[in-house]
Amino acid sequence: MIFGYSITSALAIYFVIWWVILFAILPIGVRTQDEAGEVTPGTMSSAPDKPLLVRKAMITTCVAAIVFAIFVAITRSGLSIRDIPLPGYGS
Repeated sequence: MIFGYSITSALAIYFVIWWVILFAILPIGVRTQDEAGEVTPGTMSSAPDKPLLVRKAMITTCVAAIVFAIFVAITRSGLSIRDIPLPGYGS
């Protein structure tokens, strides 16, 4: 058990968080080949010039670890969606 979850559940939750954050980070700082002024023959001019995928994967891993830790802290504290006061619900 990891943080009260089975290993499989913890890895699945982290995996989903990691992918969501990756898709949020991928477009940050991207320059197209057209903007860089050097279009590689056989590619679209809108293709990324230098995608920096390894750097973005490392950033994603760090951010996902922080988000996962926050998720675990919230769920272990006993808070749930019902504890959030929403307008128009409840009394």
